[in-house]
Amino acid sequence: MASKILTAFFLLGTFGDVSAFWRMECHGRTGLARIDPIMDAGVVSPHIHTVHGSSGFSLSATYDELRQGSCSSCAVKQDKSAYWTPALYFQDSDTKEFEIVPQVGGMLAYYLLRGDNVTAFPPGFQAVAGSNYRRDYTVGDPKSPDPPQSDWAALKQTSQNDLEQRAIGFNCMNYHKEPEGSLLRHYMPDKEFLDTNCPDGLRIELMFPSCWNGEVTSKDHKSHVAYPDLVGNGVCPESHPKRLVTLFYETIWDTGNKQFHGRNGQFVVSNGDPTGFGYHGDFMTGWDVDFLQEAIDTCTNASGNIRDCQLFVDNGPLQTDEEQNSCQFDVPPVLAQEDGSARHLANLPGNIQVQAGPQSATPGVGDANPLSPIISAATSLIGGFFSGSPSSATTSSSVPAVTSSSTPAASSSSIAPAQSAPASQDFGALAVPPAQTPSPTSSSTSSTPPPPTTTSAPVPSSESGVSYQIVSTETVTRGNLVEVVIWKEPVVYITEESVTTVTVGSPAVQPRRFYGRHAMQHRHHALRS
Repeated sequence: MASKILTAFFLLGTFGDVSAFWRMECHGRTGLARIDPIMDAGVVSPHIHTVHGSSGFSLSATYDELRQGSCSSCAVKQDKSAYWTPALYFQDSDTKEFEIVPQVGGMLAYYLLRGDNVTAFPPGFQAVAGSNYRRDYTVGDPKSPDPPQSDWAALKQTSQNDLEQRAIGFNCMNYHKEPEGSLLRHYMPDKEFLDTNCPDGLRIELMFPSCWNGEVTSKDHKSHVAYPDLVGNGVCPESHPKRLVTLFYETIWDTGNKQFHGRNGQFVVSNGDPTGFGYHGDFMTGWDVDFLQEAIDTCTNASGNIRDCQLFVDNGPLQTDEEQNSCQFDVPPVLAQEDGSARHLANLPGNIQVQAGPQSATPGVGDANPLSPIISAATSLIGGFFSGSPSSATTSSSVPAVTSSSTPAASSSSIAPAQSAPASQDFGALAVPPAQTPSPTSSSTSSTPPPPTTTSAPVPSSESGVSYQIVSTETVTRGNLVEVVIWKEPVVYITEESVTTVTVGSPAVQPRRFYGRHAMQHRHHALRS
Protein backbone atom coordinates (compact mmCIF):
# COMPACT_ATOMS: atom_id res chain seq x y z
CA MET A 1 0.00 0.00 0.00
CA ALA A 2 1.39 3.37 -0.98
CA SER A 3 2.29 5.68 1.87
CA LYS A 4 3.28 9.34 2.07
CA ILE A 5 6.68 9.63 3.75
CA LEU A 6 7.53 13.30 3.34
CA THR A 7 5.72 16.28 1.92
CA ALA A 8 7.60 19.43 0.95
CA PHE A 9 6.79 22.34 -1.31
CA PHE A 10 8.66 25.26 -2.73
CA LEU A 11 7.59 28.62 -4.03
CA LEU A 12 7.74 29.05 -7.79
CA GLY A 13 8.37 32.70 -8.48
CA THR A 14 9.14 34.38 -11.76
CA PHE A 15 12.20 33.14 -13.62
CA GLY A 16 14.37 36.24 -13.80
CA ASP A 17 12.45 39.05 -15.47
CA VAL A 18 10.31 36.82 -17.66
CA SER A 19 6.82 35.53 -17.02
CA ALA A 20 6.57 33.25 -20.06
CA PHE A 21 8.38 29.92 -20.05
CA TRP A 22 7.85 26.21 -19.81
CA ARG A 23 10.00 23.45 -18.38
CA MET A 24 10.35 20.38 -20.53
CA GLU A 25 10.41 17.36 -18.25
CA CYS A 26 12.74 14.65 -19.57
CA HIS A 27 12.59 12.15 -16.73
CA GLY A 28 13.94 9.36 -18.90
CA ARG A 29 17.53 8.92 -20.06
CA THR A 30 17.86 7.55 -23.58
CA GLY A 31 21.42 6.43 -22.98
CA LEU A 32 24.84 6.84 -21.41
CA ALA A 33 27.54 6.58 -24.04
CA ARG A 34 30.54 8.22 -25.69
CA ILE A 35 28.46 9.80 -28.43
CA ASP A 36 28.43 13.45 -29.53
CA PRO A 37 27.06 13.97 -33.07
CA ILE A 38 27.91 17.69 -32.95
CA MET A 39 31.54 17.76 -31.81
CA ASP A 40 32.48 14.24 -32.93
CA ALA A 41 30.05 13.41 -35.70
CA GLY A 42 30.40 9.86 -36.99
CA VAL A 43 33.11 8.77 -34.55
CA VAL A 44 33.36 7.82 -30.89
CA SER A 45 33.48 10.82 -28.55
CA PRO A 46 36.43 11.04 -26.14
CA HIS A 47 34.20 11.23 -23.05
CA ILE A 48 30.81 9.88 -22.02
CA HIS A 49 27.52 11.81 -22.03
CA THR A 50 24.13 11.40 -20.43
CA VAL A 51 21.54 11.81 -23.18
CA HIS A 52 17.84 12.71 -23.15
CA GLY A 53 15.22 13.14 -25.85
CA SER A 54 14.81 11.33 -29.17
CA SER A 55 15.58 7.65 -29.69
CA GLY A 56 16.96 8.71 -33.09
CA PHE A 57 20.17 9.82 -31.35
CA SER A 58 23.34 8.26 -32.79
CA LEU A 59 27.00 8.87 -33.62
CA SER A 60 26.00 10.90 -36.68
CA ALA A 61 22.43 11.92 -35.80
CA THR A 62 20.76 14.49 -38.05
CA TYR A 63 17.61 16.55 -37.68
CA ASP A 64 15.67 14.11 -39.87
CA GLU A 65 16.92 11.11 -37.91
CA LEU A 66 15.89 12.68 -34.62
CA ARG A 67 12.47 13.46 -36.08
CA GLN A 68 12.13 9.82 -37.19
CA GLY A 69 12.98 8.46 -33.74
CA SER A 70 10.28 6.11 -32.50
CA CYS A 71 10.00 7.78 -29.09
CA SER A 72 11.15 10.58 -26.80
CA SER A 73 12.27 10.40 -23.19
CA CYS A 74 10.56 13.75 -22.56
CA ALA A 75 6.99 14.31 -21.42
CA VAL A 76 5.87 16.02 -24.65
CA LYS A 77 6.11 13.31 -27.30
CA GLN A 78 6.42 15.89 -30.08
CA ASP A 79 9.80 16.93 -28.66
CA LYS A 80 12.24 14.79 -30.63
CA SER A 81 15.18 17.02 -29.75
CA ALA A 82 18.39 15.67 -28.22
CA TYR A 83 19.84 17.12 -25.02
CA TRP A 84 23.16 15.89 -23.68
CA THR A 85 25.81 16.80 -21.08
CA PRO A 86 28.82 15.05 -19.53
CA ALA A 87 28.03 12.59 -16.76
CA LEU A 88 29.31 12.87 -13.19
CA TYR A 89 31.55 10.30 -11.48
CA PHE A 90 33.00 9.73 -8.03
CA GLN A 91 36.66 8.75 -7.75
CA ASP A 92 37.67 6.90 -4.59
CA SER A 93 40.98 8.18 -3.21
CA ASP A 94 41.98 4.78 -1.85
CA THR A 95 41.24 2.54 -4.83
CA LYS A 96 41.50 5.26 -7.54
CA GLU A 97 38.42 3.64 -9.10
CA PHE A 98 35.45 5.50 -10.56
CA GLU A 99 31.71 4.94 -10.21
CA ILE A 100 28.92 6.94 -11.77
CA VAL A 101 26.80 9.17 -9.56
CA PRO A 102 23.07 8.31 -9.78
CA GLN A 103 21.01 10.81 -11.73
CA VAL A 104 17.78 11.94 -10.07
CA GLY A 105 14.67 12.75 -12.09
CA GLY A 106 16.39 12.79 -15.46
CA MET A 107 16.81 16.40 -16.56
CA LEU A 108 14.79 19.54 -17.12
CA ALA A 109 15.16 21.79 -20.15
CA TYR A 110 13.63 25.21 -19.49
CA TYR A 111 12.32 27.06 -22.55
CA LEU A 112 12.53 30.72 -21.48
CA LEU A 113 10.80 33.16 -23.82
CA ARG A 114 13.06 36.16 -23.36
CA GLY A 115 13.46 39.10 -25.68
CA ASP A 116 11.31 40.24 -28.61
CA ASN A 117 10.12 38.15 -31.55
CA VAL A 118 11.40 34.85 -30.15
CA THR A 119 12.01 32.46 -33.03
CA ALA A 120 11.67 28.67 -33.14
CA PHE A 121 14.78 26.62 -33.85
CA PRO A 122 15.02 25.97 -37.60
CA PRO A 123 15.54 22.43 -38.99
CA GLY A 124 19.11 21.29 -38.41
CA PHE A 125 19.82 23.82 -35.66
CA GLN A 126 22.37 22.76 -33.08
CA ALA A 127 24.28 24.54 -30.33
CA VAL A 128 26.93 23.98 -27.68
CA ALA A 129 27.31 25.84 -24.38
CA GLY A 130 30.46 25.78 -22.27
CA SER A 131 34.08 24.87 -23.06
CA ASN A 132 35.30 21.32 -22.62
CA TYR A 133 38.96 22.13 -21.93
CA ARG A 134 38.49 25.04 -19.53
CA ARG A 135 39.94 24.47 -16.07
CA ASP A 136 40.06 28.00 -14.69
CA TYR A 137 37.73 30.91 -13.97
CA THR A 138 38.90 34.23 -15.38
CA VAL A 139 36.04 36.56 -14.35
CA GLY A 140 37.31 37.33 -10.87
CA ASP A 141 37.25 35.04 -7.84
CA PRO A 142 34.82 32.16 -8.50
CA LYS A 143 34.16 31.82 -4.77
CA SER A 144 33.00 35.42 -4.49
CA PRO A 145 29.50 36.56 -5.50
CA ASP A 146 29.08 37.99 -8.98
CA PRO A 147 29.16 41.80 -9.02
CA PRO A 148 25.83 43.50 -9.82
CA GLN A 149 24.90 43.04 -13.46
CA SER A 150 24.75 46.80 -13.86
CA ASP A 151 28.52 46.86 -13.26
CA TRP A 152 29.50 44.17 -15.77
CA ALA A 153 29.99 46.53 -18.68
CA ALA A 154 32.10 48.98 -16.65
CA LEU A 155 34.20 46.06 -15.41
CA LYS A 156 34.64 44.92 -19.02
CA GLN A 157 33.06 41.53 -18.17
CA THR A 158 30.67 41.20 -21.10
CA SER A 159 32.83 39.34 -23.61
CA GLN A 160 31.47 36.02 -24.81
CA ASN A 161 34.24 34.29 -22.88
CA ASP A 162 33.14 36.00 -19.65
CA LEU A 163 29.44 35.38 -20.18
CA GLU A 164 30.01 31.71 -21.00
CA GLN A 165 31.72 31.18 -17.64
CA ARG A 166 28.83 32.79 -15.78
CA ALA A 167 26.33 30.60 -17.64
CA ILE A 168 27.30 27.56 -15.53
CA GLY A 169 25.94 26.93 -12.04
CA PHE A 170 26.38 24.33 -9.29
CA ASN A 171 23.47 24.40 -6.87
CA CYS A 172 23.84 22.86 -3.41
CA MET A 173 20.63 21.07 -2.48
CA ASN A 174 19.52 21.01 1.13
CA TYR A 175 15.76 20.87 1.64
CA HIS A 176 16.07 21.96 5.27
CA LYS A 177 17.46 25.36 4.28
CA GLU A 178 16.48 28.24 2.04
CA PRO A 179 17.15 27.19 -1.57
CA GLU A 180 20.11 28.72 -3.35
CA GLY A 181 19.64 30.95 -6.36
CA SER A 182 20.37 29.63 -9.84
CA LEU A 183 23.78 30.30 -11.37
CA LEU A 184 24.96 31.41 -7.94
CA ARG A 185 28.12 29.27 -7.87
CA HIS A 186 30.28 28.79 -10.98
CA TYR A 187 32.52 25.99 -9.73
CA MET A 188 31.92 22.48 -8.45
CA PRO A 189 32.13 22.35 -4.64
CA ASP A 190 34.58 19.85 -3.22
CA LYS A 191 33.38 16.65 -1.62
CA GLU A 192 33.86 17.88 1.95
CA PHE A 193 31.56 20.82 1.28
CA LEU A 194 29.00 18.60 -0.46
CA ASP A 195 29.04 16.04 2.37
CA THR A 196 28.55 18.75 4.99
CA ASN A 197 26.13 21.10 3.27
CA CYS A 198 24.36 19.35 0.39
CA PRO A 199 22.68 16.17 1.64
CA ASP A 200 20.12 16.22 -1.18
CA GLY A 201 22.59 16.36 -4.03
CA LEU A 202 24.04 18.71 -6.60
CA ARG A 203 22.10 20.37 -9.40
CA ILE A 204 24.27 21.40 -12.34
CA GLU A 205 22.82 24.26 -14.38
CA LEU A 206 23.67 25.55 -17.84
CA MET A 207 22.32 28.55 -19.77
CA PHE A 208 22.59 28.43 -23.56
CA PRO A 209 23.27 31.48 -25.76
CA SER A 210 20.07 32.83 -27.31
CA CYS A 211 21.25 35.52 -29.75
CA TRP A 212 21.44 34.24 -33.31
CA ASN A 213 22.90 35.19 -36.69
CA GLY A 214 20.49 33.06 -38.73
CA GLU A 215 22.75 30.05 -39.40
CA VAL A 216 21.88 26.56 -38.16
CA THR A 217 25.49 25.84 -37.14
CA SER A 218 29.02 27.10 -37.65
CA LYS A 219 32.51 25.71 -38.23
CA ASP A 220 33.29 25.78 -34.53
CA HIS A 221 29.70 24.68 -33.69
CA LYS A 222 29.18 27.77 -31.61
CA SER A 223 29.84 31.15 -33.21
CA HIS A 224 26.43 31.22 -34.94
CA VAL A 225 24.95 31.98 -31.50
CA ALA A 226 25.99 34.37 -28.73
CA TYR A 227 24.98 35.37 -25.23
CA PRO A 228 23.16 38.64 -24.56
CA ASP A 229 25.23 40.93 -22.36
CA LEU A 230 23.63 39.65 -19.12
CA VAL A 231 23.92 35.93 -20.01
CA GLY A 232 20.19 35.19 -20.11
CA ASN A 233 18.85 38.72 -20.44
CA GLY A 234 20.07 41.94 -21.92
CA VAL A 235 21.15 43.15 -25.34
CA CYS A 236 22.33 40.91 -28.17
CA PRO A 237 25.49 41.71 -30.17
CA GLU A 238 24.87 43.48 -33.49
CA SER A 239 26.29 40.44 -35.25
CA HIS A 240 23.55 38.25 -33.72
CA PRO A 241 20.34 40.33 -33.82
CA LYS A 242 17.75 37.54 -33.78
CA ARG A 243 16.41 35.97 -30.59
CA LEU A 244 15.90 32.24 -30.10
CA VAL A 245 14.35 30.44 -27.17
CA THR A 246 16.68 30.69 -24.16
CA LEU A 247 17.49 27.12 -23.14
CA PHE A 248 18.41 26.39 -19.54
CA TYR A 249 19.44 22.86 -18.48
CA GLU A 250 19.11 21.39 -15.00
CA THR A 251 20.66 17.98 -14.36
CA ILE A 252 20.61 16.58 -10.85
CA TRP A 253 23.18 14.19 -9.38
CA ASP A 254 22.76 12.30 -6.10
CA THR A 255 26.10 13.27 -4.55
CA GLY A 256 24.50 12.90 -1.12
CA ASN A 257 23.93 9.19 -1.69
CA LYS A 258 25.01 6.96 1.20
CA GLN A 259 27.40 5.09 -1.10
CA PHE A 260 29.60 8.22 -1.28
CA HIS A 261 29.10 9.85 2.10
CA GLY A 262 32.14 9.67 4.36
CA ARG A 263 34.42 8.18 1.72
CA ASN A 264 37.64 9.90 0.69
CA GLY A 265 37.56 11.00 -2.92
CA GLN A 266 36.37 13.59 -5.37
CA PHE A 267 33.57 14.12 -7.84
CA VAL A 268 34.72 14.43 -11.45
CA VAL A 269 32.87 15.39 -14.62
CA SER A 270 33.28 12.66 -17.25
CA ASN A 271 35.57 14.88 -19.36
CA GLY A 272 38.15 14.61 -16.55
CA ASP A 273 37.21 17.91 -14.91
CA PRO A 274 37.09 18.07 -11.08
CA THR A 275 36.67 21.88 -11.11
CA GLY A 276 33.40 22.25 -13.01
CA PHE A 277 34.80 25.03 -15.18
CA GLY A 278 34.82 22.71 -18.20
CA TYR A 279 31.20 21.65 -17.86
CA HIS A 280 29.24 21.98 -21.10
CA GLY A 281 26.10 20.86 -22.88
CA ASP A 282 24.82 20.18 -26.39
CA PHE A 283 21.46 20.63 -28.06
CA MET A 284 20.12 19.45 -31.42
CA THR A 285 16.57 20.37 -32.29
CA GLY A 286 14.06 17.71 -33.21
CA TRP A 287 10.96 19.92 -33.10
CA ASP A 288 8.58 20.47 -35.97
CA VAL A 289 9.22 24.19 -36.57
CA ASP A 290 5.58 25.23 -36.85
CA PHE A 291 4.62 23.28 -33.72
CA LEU A 292 7.42 24.84 -31.69
CA GLN A 293 6.60 28.35 -32.94
CA GLU A 294 2.98 27.87 -31.93
CA ALA A 295 4.16 26.76 -28.49
CA ILE A 296 6.35 29.88 -28.23
CA ASP A 297 3.41 32.08 -29.17
CA THR A 298 0.77 30.41 -26.99
CA CYS A 299 2.45 28.59 -24.07
CA THR A 300 2.91 31.72 -21.99
CA ASN A 301 1.46 30.66 -18.66
CA ALA A 302 3.58 32.00 -15.80
CA SER A 303 3.50 28.61 -14.04
CA GLY A 304 5.95 27.10 -16.53
CA ASN A 305 4.03 23.83 -16.24
CA ILE A 306 3.67 22.04 -19.59
CA ARG A 307 0.23 20.87 -18.41
CA ASP A 308 -0.91 24.49 -18.51
CA CYS A 309 -0.08 24.74 -22.21
CA GLN A 310 -3.23 23.97 -24.21
CA LEU A 311 -1.20 23.04 -27.29
CA PHE A 312 0.62 20.28 -25.42
CA VAL A 313 -2.60 19.08 -23.79
CA ASP A 314 -4.56 19.03 -27.06
CA ASN A 315 -1.79 17.05 -28.76
CA GLY A 316 -1.26 14.80 -25.76
CA PRO A 317 -1.58 12.93 -23.65
CA LEU A 318 1.71 13.77 -21.97
CA GLN A 319 3.93 10.77 -21.53
CA THR A 320 4.13 9.00 -18.19
CA ASP A 321 7.42 8.41 -16.39
CA GLU A 322 7.24 4.78 -17.46
CA GLU A 323 6.98 5.80 -21.11
CA GLN A 324 9.79 8.32 -20.76
CA ASN A 325 12.08 5.81 -19.09
CA SER A 326 11.39 3.12 -21.71
CA CYS A 327 12.76 5.24 -24.57
CA GLN A 328 16.37 4.47 -25.53
CA PHE A 329 18.57 4.87 -28.58
CA ASP A 330 20.41 1.99 -30.25
CA VAL A 331 24.01 1.66 -29.10
CA PRO A 332 26.45 1.31 -32.02
CA PRO A 333 28.44 -1.95 -32.10
CA VAL A 334 31.68 -0.07 -31.51
CA LEU A 335 30.45 0.91 -28.03
CA ALA A 336 28.37 -2.15 -27.18
CA GLN A 337 30.92 -3.54 -24.71
CA GLU A 338 31.52 -0.29 -22.84
CA ASP A 339 29.34 0.19 -19.78
CA GLY A 340 29.85 3.62 -18.24
CA SER A 341 27.56 2.76 -15.34
CA ALA A 342 29.56 -0.28 -14.20
CA ARG A 343 31.01 -0.26 -10.70
CA HIS A 344 34.74 -0.20 -9.99
CA LEU A 345 35.90 1.42 -13.23
CA ALA A 346 39.69 1.61 -13.34
CA ASN A 347 39.44 4.68 -15.59
CA LEU A 348 36.87 7.16 -16.75
CA PRO A 349 35.19 5.89 -19.94
CA GLY A 350 37.50 6.65 -22.87
CA ASN A 351 40.46 6.48 -20.47
CA ILE A 352 40.12 10.23 -19.96
CA GLN A 353 42.58 11.47 -17.34
CA VAL A 354 41.65 13.84 -14.56
CA GLN A 355 43.15 17.29 -15.19
CA ALA A 356 42.54 19.93 -12.55
CA GLY A 357 44.29 22.89 -14.16
CA PRO A 358 44.47 25.80 -13.77
CA GLN A 359 45.91 25.53 -17.27
CA SER A 360 43.55 24.27 -19.97
CA ALA A 361 43.14 20.51 -20.22
CA THR A 362 45.30 18.78 -22.79
CA PRO A 363 43.38 17.51 -25.82
CA GLY A 364 43.89 13.91 -26.82
CA VAL A 365 44.56 12.58 -23.33
CA GLY A 366 42.29 9.63 -23.72
CA ASP A 367 41.90 6.13 -25.04
CA ALA A 368 45.10 4.90 -26.69
CA ASN A 369 44.06 1.25 -26.63
CA PRO A 370 41.31 0.25 -29.09
CA LEU A 371 40.45 -2.76 -26.95
CA SER A 372 40.16 -0.82 -23.69
CA PRO A 373 36.34 -0.65 -23.73
CA ILE A 374 36.24 -4.46 -23.87
CA ILE A 375 38.98 -4.79 -21.25
CA SER A 376 37.27 -2.27 -19.02
CA ALA A 377 33.92 -4.04 -19.33
CA ALA A 378 35.51 -7.40 -18.53
CA THR A 379 37.41 -5.94 -15.58
CA SER A 380 34.26 -4.36 -14.22
CA LEU A 381 32.33 -7.60 -14.61
CA ILE A 382 34.99 -9.62 -12.79
CA GLY A 383 35.42 -6.96 -10.14
CA GLY A 384 31.66 -6.79 -9.69
CA PHE A 385 31.47 -10.55 -9.12
CA PHE A 386 34.11 -10.61 -6.41
CA SER A 387 32.95 -7.41 -4.75
CA GLY A 388 29.31 -8.38 -4.69
CA SER A 389 28.33 -5.54 -7.01
CA PRO A 390 25.60 -6.07 -9.60
CA SER A 391 26.99 -6.36 -13.10
CA SER A 392 24.65 -5.92 -16.02
CA ALA A 393 20.98 -6.77 -15.73
CA THR A 394 21.15 -6.79 -11.96
CA THR A 395 21.54 -3.16 -11.03
CA SER A 396 20.26 -0.90 -8.32
CA SER A 397 19.77 1.95 -10.78
CA SER A 398 16.39 2.67 -12.32
CA VAL A 399 18.16 3.80 -15.51
CA PRO A 400 19.20 0.89 -17.76
CA ALA A 401 22.86 0.70 -18.66
CA VAL A 402 23.87 1.26 -22.27
CA THR A 403 25.41 -2.10 -22.96
CA SER A 404 24.86 -5.25 -24.94
CA SER A 405 26.51 -8.64 -24.68
CA SER A 406 25.36 -9.90 -28.06
CA THR A 407 26.97 -7.28 -30.28
CA PRO A 408 30.38 -8.01 -31.85
CA ALA A 409 33.43 -6.38 -30.29
CA ALA A 410 34.71 -3.10 -31.70
CA SER A 411 37.44 -2.99 -34.31
CA SER A 412 40.65 -1.10 -33.66
CA SER A 413 40.13 1.10 -36.70
CA SER A 414 36.96 2.73 -35.47
CA ILE A 415 37.23 3.04 -31.70
CA ALA A 416 39.80 5.83 -31.51
CA PRO A 417 38.26 9.07 -30.27
CA ALA A 418 38.15 12.02 -32.58
CA GLN A 419 40.07 15.21 -31.88
CA SER A 420 38.36 18.44 -32.80
CA ALA A 421 40.36 21.55 -33.63
CA PRO A 422 38.05 24.51 -34.10
CA ALA A 423 39.43 28.00 -34.28
CA SER A 424 39.87 29.87 -31.02
CA GLN A 425 37.99 33.16 -31.00
CA ASP A 426 35.64 35.16 -28.84
CA PHE A 427 32.61 33.20 -30.01
CA GLY A 428 34.53 29.92 -30.27
CA ALA A 429 33.31 26.97 -28.25
CA LEU A 430 35.34 24.01 -27.10
CA ALA A 431 38.36 25.58 -28.77
CA VAL A 432 41.41 23.33 -28.54
CA PRO A 433 44.10 25.12 -26.49
CA PRO A 434 47.83 24.88 -27.18
CA ALA A 435 49.42 21.68 -25.92
CA GLN A 436 50.48 22.11 -22.32
CA THR A 437 52.08 19.98 -19.69
CA PRO A 438 49.50 18.55 -17.31
CA SER A 439 49.48 20.06 -13.85
CA PRO A 440 51.58 18.21 -11.26
CA THR A 441 48.46 18.16 -9.12
CA SER A 442 46.41 16.43 -11.79
CA SER A 443 45.37 12.93 -10.85
CA SER A 444 46.23 9.98 -13.05
CA THR A 445 43.54 7.42 -13.75
CA SER A 446 45.73 4.87 -15.48
CA SER A 447 46.87 3.00 -12.37
CA THR A 448 46.32 -0.73 -12.09
CA PRO A 449 43.16 -1.55 -10.13
CA PRO A 450 43.65 -3.28 -6.78
CA PRO A 451 42.83 -6.96 -6.32
CA PRO A 452 39.11 -7.69 -5.98
CA THR A 453 37.84 -7.67 -2.43
CA THR A 454 34.70 -8.80 -0.72
CA THR A 455 32.37 -6.03 0.38
CA SER A 456 29.15 -6.02 2.32
CA ALA A 457 25.77 -5.01 1.00
CA PRO A 458 24.90 -1.29 0.98
CA VAL A 459 23.54 0.19 4.16
CA PRO A 460 19.76 0.53 4.00
CA SER A 461 18.74 4.08 3.20
CA SER A 462 15.43 4.13 5.01
CA GLU A 463 13.54 2.79 7.95
CA SER A 464 13.01 -0.87 8.93
CA GLY A 465 16.24 -2.05 7.31
CA VAL A 466 14.85 -1.66 3.81
CA SER A 467 16.68 0.20 1.03
CA TYR A 468 14.75 2.05 -1.67
CA GLN A 469 15.54 3.02 -5.25
CA ILE A 470 13.84 5.74 -7.27
CA VAL A 471 11.69 4.34 -10.07
CA SER A 472 9.84 7.45 -11.23
CA THR A 473 9.07 11.05 -10.46
CA GLU A 474 6.06 13.27 -11.04
CA THR A 475 5.77 17.06 -11.03
CA VAL A 476 2.52 18.65 -9.88
CA THR A 477 1.89 22.40 -9.94
CA ARG A 478 -0.80 23.91 -7.71
CA GLY A 479 -0.98 27.67 -8.16
CA ASN A 480 2.42 29.06 -7.18
CA LEU A 481 3.57 25.84 -5.55
CA VAL A 482 5.37 22.98 -7.24
CA GLU A 483 5.23 19.54 -5.71
CA VAL A 484 7.57 16.78 -6.81
CA VAL A 485 6.37 13.25 -6.12
CA ILE A 486 9.08 10.58 -6.00
CA TRP A 487 8.13 6.92 -6.35
CA LYS A 488 10.54 4.45 -4.78
CA GLU A 489 10.52 0.67 -4.55
CA PRO A 490 12.23 -1.52 -1.98
CA VAL A 491 15.46 -3.35 -2.75
CA VAL A 492 16.41 -6.50 -0.88
CA TYR A 493 20.06 -7.50 -0.60
CA ILE A 494 20.87 -11.20 -0.28
CA THR A 495 24.43 -12.25 0.52
CA GLU A 496 25.54 -15.74 -0.49
CA GLU A 497 28.54 -17.15 1.41
CA SER A 498 29.70 -13.57 2.11
CA VAL A 499 31.17 -13.41 -1.39
CA THR A 500 28.54 -12.50 -3.95
CA THR A 501 25.76 -10.00 -3.32
CA VAL A 502 22.76 -10.16 -5.61
CA THR A 503 20.30 -7.27 -5.79
CA VAL A 504 16.68 -8.12 -6.50
CA GLY A 505 13.43 -6.19 -6.33
CA SER A 506 10.90 -7.49 -3.87
CA PRO A 507 7.80 -8.61 -5.79
CA ALA A 508 5.71 -8.73 -2.63
CA VAL A 509 6.01 -5.06 -1.76
CA GLN A 510 4.45 -2.33 -3.86
CA PRO A 511 6.42 0.83 -4.72
CA ARG A 512 6.10 3.53 -2.10
CA ARG A 513 5.26 7.13 -2.87
CA PHE A 514 7.57 9.78 -1.47
CA TYR A 515 6.81 13.47 -1.64
CA GLY A 516 9.73 15.79 -1.62
CA ARG A 517 11.53 18.71 -3.11
CA HIS A 518 14.31 17.53 -5.36
CA ALA A 519 15.78 18.32 -8.74
CA MET A 520 13.74 21.35 -9.65
CA GLN A 521 13.69 23.06 -6.32
CA HIS A 522 14.82 26.65 -6.50
CA ARG A 523 13.35 30.13 -6.50
CA HIS A 524 13.23 31.14 -10.10
CA HIS A 525 13.22 34.81 -9.25
CA ALA A 526 16.68 34.32 -7.75
CA LEU A 527 18.15 33.69 -11.21
CA ARG A 528 19.51 37.08 -12.08
CA SER A 529 21.00 36.24 -15.44
